[in-house]
Amino acid sequence: MTGHEGPAVRFAIMGPARVWRGEDEVDLGPVQQRALLALLMARAGDVVSTDEMTTLLWRGDPPADPVNAIYRHVGVLRRLLQPQLPVRSVGRWLLRESSGYRLAADVAAVDLLRFRDQVRRAKQLARAGDAEQAVTIFREALDLRSGAAASGLPTDIRAHSAFAAIDSEYLAAVKHAADAALACAVGPAMVPVLHRVAAEHPLDEAVQARLVLCLAASGQRAEALDKWHEVRRVLAAELGVPPGAELRAAQQKVLVGTVVPAEREGAAYAGAPPQGEAPPTEGVRAPGFSAALAPRPSDSSAGVRVVTRPAQLPPDLAPFAGRQRELDLATGFLSLYDGSGATAIVAIQGMAGVGKSTTAVHWARQVAHRFPDGQLYVNLRGFEPGAQAVDPGDAIRVLLEALGVTADQIPAALNARVSLYRTLLAGRRILVFLDNARDAVQVRPLLPGGGGCLVLVTSRDRLLGLAAVDGARIIQLGLLSDTEARELLTRRLGEARLAAEPAAAADIIATCAGLPLALALVASRAAARPRFPLSAVVAELRGSRHGLLDTLRDRDPMGDLEAVLSWSYDALSRQAARVLRLTVLHPGPDITRSAVASLAGVGVREADRLLHELVRTNMLVEHRPGRFTCHDLLREYAAKRIAHDSAAERSAAGLRLLDHYVGTARTAAHLLSPWWVEAEPMEASAGVVCEEFADAGQALVWFSAERVVLRELVAHAARKGAHGHVWRLAWAMERFLDRQGHANDAVKILGAGLSAALREGNRSAQAHLHRALARANTRLGRHGTARRHIRTSLTVFAEIGDSLGLAHAHRCHGWIMDQLGRYEASLGEARQALVLYRSLGNRVAEISALHALGWTHLLRGEPRLAEGYFARSITSIKAYRDPYAEASAWYSLGCSRQEMGQYDAALECYRTALAGYRDGADHYNEATVLDRMGDALRALGDLAAAHRMWGDAIDVMAQFDGAATDAVRAKRDADSVPEAGLFG
Repeated sequence: MTGHEGPAVRFAIMGPARVWRGEDEVDLGPVQQRALLALLMARAGDVVSTDEMTTLLWRGDPPADPVNAIYRHVGVLRRLLQPQLPVRSVGRWLLRESSGYRLAADVAAVDLLRFRDQVRRAKQLARAGDAEQAVTIFREALDLRSGAAASGLPTDIRAHSAFAAIDSEYLAAVKHAADAALACAVGPAMVPVLHRVAAEHPLDEAVQARLVLCLAASGQRAEALDKWHEVRRVLAAELGVPPGAELRAAQQKVLVGTVVPAEREGAAYAGAPPQGEAPPTEGVRAPGFSAALAPRPSDSSAGVRVVTRPAQLPPDLAPFAGRQRELDLATGFLSLYDGSGATAIVAIQGMAGVGKSTTAVHWARQVAHRFPDGQLYVNLRGFEPGAQAVDPGDAIRVLLEALGVTADQIPAALNARVSLYRTLLAGRRILVFLDNARDAVQVRPLLPGGGGCLVLVTSRDRLLGLAAVDGARIIQLGLLSDTEARELLTRRLGEARLAAEPAAAADIIATCAGLPLALALVASRAAARPRFPLSAVVAELRGSRHGLLDTLRDRDPMGDLEAVLSWSYDALSRQAARVLRLTVLHPGPDITRSAVASLAGVGVREADRLLHELVRTNMLVEHRPGRFTCHDLLREYAAKRIAHDSAAERSAAGLRLLDHYVGTARTAAHLLSPWWVEAEPMEASAGVVCEEFADAGQALVWFSAERVVLRELVAHAARKGAHGHVWRLAWAMERFLDRQGHANDAVKILGAGLSAALREGNRSAQAHLHRALARANTRLGRHGTARRHIRTSLTVFAEIGDSLGLAHAHRCHGWIMDQLGRYEASLGEARQALVLYRSLGNRVAEISALHALGWTHLLRGEPRLAEGYFARSITSIKAYRDPYAEASAWYSLGCSRQEMGQYDAALECYRTALAGYRDGADHYNEATVLDRMGDALRALGDLAAAHRMWGDAIDVMAQFDGAATDAVRAKRDADSVPEAGLFG
């Protein structure tokens, strides 16, 4: 105990891993951190070894020092649980033991410990003969669970034995509770729990038998026998076996009537109205109300009334796979409406072929028992071939007929139909499944008026209006992960077939790119040819000259991938369909609004409108703010469609796209380096819209996001012979590529630019690109190539009389000499550059040359002399408001002071430089500064702080330079950190 505990902390592992401090839920951070705490919760009170943690977190591919990584996670978790904890304190909850860690929590703090305590008490009561009180305690224990243990974590993590054991423990408790309930004639109390658990364990005969008996005990004898036959069919289909002795005994008890139904009075079974309340439909006599819907006496002497109970859910998909996160999310949404009096609306939306209806049916069958008055279903045909979307009035007619209203009793007017529909559903608990909706306007009249119902909607539309106006909870169904895709193939083809050809299975998953329909079609073809190796299936998929869409054609439109995609495409407006086609001219992986506007030759406002339509119908996805992408198979579909556009239209759009990127890159380059020489502009085509940036930071973010696009465009333009675009793009990218450490990309792009400049005969561009290539090759250690480029650059600049370009080349040559350790030569080149800059009156360039001289002196072991140059640079550059140059000068000053042993002064300089680089989103130099700060802190003896700095540097640097990352990691790992210092 430390005295810094703060609000009470509660832990939950019987469902998603969650923690609360007081009333506030704690954000547990990234997956590995959540998984680590989940394991400690699952083993609450016991020591978890670091070996077991390593296995859980890294599954056979641990980092070089997993113990240190675990220490870091534990340190973060301690401060999440107790934010006010002093730095060197261990805290209340996560205690270090000799071989690992332990969650030190009492019964009241952890749901799993409370569950175990209550189950123990309930069993004692049952053994003592107080079965009724035992059931009460059992129910309290069972209600602590909100889902599978550690749900929400990746499947491979949830498969750990600690989490599986919790689920098994819960299952055993359910069986004990059911036995106790049946023993004291309160079996109906267990029906809701058994329904849910039986759906999770369809092959567990002990659970299914208890559900059958409890249904019969609640007076639902027919439902009990239906459930028995359903289980028999599942066992035959899945295992090829008949029901076992326990299930047969349960059926026999129901048939001969030895299960005595509990009295209605005081029974707490699903669907029973509270004492004194009328049955659901009693007293509801709306105009046109059918006698079929009215309660009618049964043959039972008890006088139990029954009503028409529709059961229209489509059949579940036997080999259903994946989607556990989405299923848990839907169930979580549903629980929010319990007792609220509001109708629950859950909408599942996504692109064509992503499995919306399949997932919805699977989930609907899991929760159907919570709606004892039945299930309604209607296909609204929002996106189907050759069919108009179902009119809401016609849809209500279908629903009314399912409720027993005869054709002559259905009103003609839509408002009257809606009124009758909502009157009939009032007071009932019914699941209404609206499949394949076109939009919110089509769905809204079909919503029940009162609470207690669930409306489940699927659509390719985003249904944002349904969420905003009607309170629908939207679940975006994305592509399957590789793990889920493999599970789907396993369910359809068998584990043995996939295990025999793992590479071919991986190829199928990659080719289908996570689209469930594509995977299902490929699996069905493979299943139809069981003697064919999977490698033959892969060869067929890749060998088609016309792409995957033609390979997966079928006579049945529902099994034809291209046909399914066409239904969404055909529903688009003409302009939006054109934009979708034109996006295939863009190399990807994503595209911005301005680029779309340029491609289509429209304004940004019109591009926004068309993009909204494409996103709303899930043809495009806005995966990051302002950046849009689409599935590979949709891209293949659009490519087939654009073949029908004229060559002139495609060529004009492609030219506008190149003009867009040349113009935007030139603007961004000028912001990044306002004093650098710009390439001569070119006139853009009509309709081109370039990006606009507020500052250098935004320009750098754009370059970083578009780097892959620009690289592909350079190659594409070179193939098309657009030489002016190629060398201008290369020139504009040079400063960004150098500052961000993308030397390999720089060599390729600048090399393509130089080739284009040579073909076009532009001498100025040739000289600039030779100089840029000299710098890029030096970054890669190719000094011979670099020196050839810089000599050519110097020669061409001199021949064309470009004094400023010549000065830049001399300065670059001096930097190259620095890298080779030839400091006298470097000083000579920097002085030549300085003379030229001064002759041109270029004060900013003159300051940069002085800065270069300072670095050469620093490298020569003259830090005090270097310090004078750097200090002068800082004083001079402030007048020109160049944040990058100022940050660089502060960094250099810090280096000189560190070399003189002035570590505290160096850290002050580094902090100023770090702020400047971060303001400009210059992550490459940010990482460099963090690395240096770690060195300075290490020299001051603060090893814990040094490790933090190096760790931050590694996190930032990893995206740029693998070799530099490895060097910093090796430096960090060379020293051990005392656990009591940083991690407690």
